[in-house]
Amino acid sequence: MNERITQQRVLCQPVGRCNQAGFSLIEALVAFLILSIGMLGIASLQTMSLKAGHTATLRMAAVMKTDEILESMRANPSAVLSYAAGTADSGADNGCSQTTVIAVVCSPVQLAADDIFRWKRSLTDALPNNASTTASVVVTPPVPPETMTNIVVTINWSERDVDNGGATNMNYSVTAQM
Repeated sequence: MNERITQQRVLCQPVGRCNQAGFSLIEALVAFLILSIGMLGIASLQTMSLKAGHTATLRMAAVMKTDEILESMRANPSAVLSYAAGTADSGADNGCSQTTVIAVVCSPVQLAADDIFRWKRSLTDALPNNASTTASVVVTPPVPPETMTNIVVTINWSERDVDNGGATNMNYSVTAQM
């Protein structure tokens, strides 16, 4: 027992206070504050990453849909001028590319209207289905001595803006020659 008292006296200061081992409550609170500020920063980066990922997904869908209509035009070169469609022109469902029933034999012009109809319907599946999701195809015939037809495909859509609480208008436009 005397050994224990002797060891305690060696560890204690002359005023009777022993050396403390460990953290005080204030040190622990400061460490917790620093940790929580870091976690808030990580949460903010995660939110920004999700928003950027959603925007990238929609832009990728617009790129793929633009490529889809351009490939349809390349497959039907005799009716390239018939692919011109404004934002209000929805094309016509001629049944040229039905997959569930026997397809109807269509002329190249009817196939172009059918391609526009199916393309615009698929846009509403790939992009936010709201009034601002529109698409247009502008076809400019070649002027001699040129031999290439100029095509401009534009897709517009609106996506939710989390920061401002409204909507952000987005667009994707491609110019091609055939």
